[in-house]
Amino acid sequence: MKYCFYIIFIVHGFTTVLAQDRPNILWITIEDTSPQFIGCYGNEDAKTPIIDKLAQEGVRFTNAFSTGTVCSASRSTIITGARTFKTGTGHQRSQYPIPNYIKGFPYYLKQLGYYTTNNSKTDYNIANEIDFVNEAWNESSRKATWKGRKEGQPFFAVFNFDDSHQSRTMSWTFKQYEQYVWEQLPEEDRIADDAFKIPPFYNDTPEMRKQFARVYNSIKLTDNRIGELLKKLEDDGLKDDTIIFFYADHGEGIPRAKTNGINLGYRVPFVAWFPEKFEHLSPWKTAGVTNDLISFEDLVPSMIDLLGGKAPEYMKGKSFFKNNSNSKNDLLLLSTDRVDNGLDLVRSVTDGKYVYSRNFMPFIPEVRYINYLEIADITKHMRNDLKQGKLNTLQAGIFDERPHEVLYDIENDTWETNNLADNPEYKSVIEKMRQFMDTELLKAKDIMFMPEYEMAKIAKKQTPYEYRLDEVNYNFNEIYKVASLSGKKGIEIIKTQIAYLKHQNNMVRYWASIGLMSQDKTLLKSYQKELNEFLYDDYPPVAITISALLYNKYNNKNAIDILNTYCKSSNEDWSLSLMSINYMLYFNDRSPFETTISQLFQSPNLNSHLKSACHDFLQSQRIRKEI
Repeated sequence: MKYCFYIIFIVHGFTTVLAQDRPNILWITIEDTSPQFIGCYGNEDAKTPIIDKLAQEGVRFTNAFSTGTVCSASRSTIITGARTFKTGTGHQRSQYPIPNYIKGFPYYLKQLGYYTTNNSKTDYNIANEIDFVNEAWNESSRKATWKGRKEGQPFFAVFNFDDSHQSRTMSWTFKQYEQYVWEQLPEEDRIADDAFKIPPFYNDTPEMRKQFARVYNSIKLTDNRIGELLKKLEDDGLKDDTIIFFYADHGEGIPRAKTNGINLGYRVPFVAWFPEKFEHLSPWKTAGVTNDLISFEDLVPSMIDLLGGKAPEYMKGKSFFKNNSNSKNDLLLLSTDRVDNGLDLVRSVTDGKYVYSRNFMPFIPEVRYINYLEIADITKHMRNDLKQGKLNTLQAGIFDERPHEVLYDIENDTWETNNLADNPEYKSVIEKMRQFMDTELLKAKDIMFMPEYEMAKIAKKQTPYEYRLDEVNYNFNEIYKVASLSGKKGIEIIKTQIAYLKHQNNMVRYWASIGLMSQDKTLLKSYQKELNEFLYDDYPPVAITISALLYNKYNNKNAIDILNTYCKSSNEDWSLSLMSINYMLYFNDRSPFETTISQLFQSPNLNSHLKSACHDFLQSQRIRKEI
């Protein structure tokens, strides 16, 4: 490709090229893949020669992290450069509005003269997505490619491969997997059931191996697809003018990885490849490995910076193309919230060596009820083995309530099996990470601590992003103080939480009730009379949570009526129904709710999250009766 002129200037200690002699940018994104399952990250059982070659010739990042653990949340941050706990986009497929001035970042690349294309997944989790997409991309479709640009115009192109998506690795039927993955692979590329090591939190049985082989074969097919794309780039004579970035959108699509606020949910493979022509733009100068700590919050500022633009003020990520100490992250704050019908709220901190996670709803297990996981054969086998007592302590533990804090040494404990949170030798590590989390969340005024019931109402009038800045209506300091008690146990904590149940702030009362869910039944027993007063709290999330507590721990009859009533909120206040059913899924005795859930499941035009929750309830209840 030839150009008439060029301008060179120095920025941030390295050379940036403007005008027509500018690099093309190709993003290769894949779905639901942890680096533990890729060859260049040390897995000798994997067959990923294309990715491995790209890493060998480029720069492989060992400490790259998604900001979330599921597609729509991570992609929300990727496209906007803003964190989901500010924009209110943490709950999967919620699509709440964001301010008009927050653009899809390719909009800014268009201002720099780039032709922007996306092939083709969006899933940005925002309201008015069609208009948002049209403003950001010159073309976004399954046919989008670099070929529609003007002569001499540089391009920014994204190609997303879904062959490693959770549908292939676990959720589709085995017949679908065979059709769309196994049969698409040449015989020599296929990975047999006995050709890999299985993570220790799974029971190593022939049936589990049959299911887990789907992971390796799906990634192998993805590797082949990437090879086909790179060949097209080369055949079009563009490879020597194109900087390539390869990464996955979050962790592996298997139980206990994707959707979970631990390293297996967050950490991603990430490679940057520079042609010889543009090697001077790389702060790393030569091919190799970098331990630089980066997250998806850094992606957009980095791209804008690389191409000579200036990131908007609302983007707080750091450009990893600035070759100075101020541009480096020492710690990252990560997050995960509701996924489909499965409620949760986890905030995590990592320095690349350790990951610290704070479970604000610890009464929900790691393998929680999410319909897209529950329909999978691998999950069914795991639950069946659990019921039959075939799992060891580690394997069974992922179905139990979580500790409110976990700390893992992810350099030496790849599969996160040894929680160091209570080990005094790591006191300084965990205290540093706690302090960082507290500071960053208070500064951000994390809007996801608001019940979704409240967010849905606010979003009709105002963006959650702007609402969180209203300290009168959203007193996050007070909310967070009470939320931080969640999972901590003991009489003194109980007394404090019950006192907060009388607070005038609805969300403070809500978090007091959430915290009480984890308290010991025996210790709470003498407070039943006081708790009964809050069964009829005028804030529904409090009434629902206290009802769930009193029914599950003490079989309170009034609580049954209240929960059944809120279940019938259906589409009008669907989040209240969803909250109620989520609590029910973990009850020891669900029988008083069967009729209500069965009737709700038959409702026309039922909210999709509610339908999934009802399906999980009815399916798991049927299995309980069979055992």
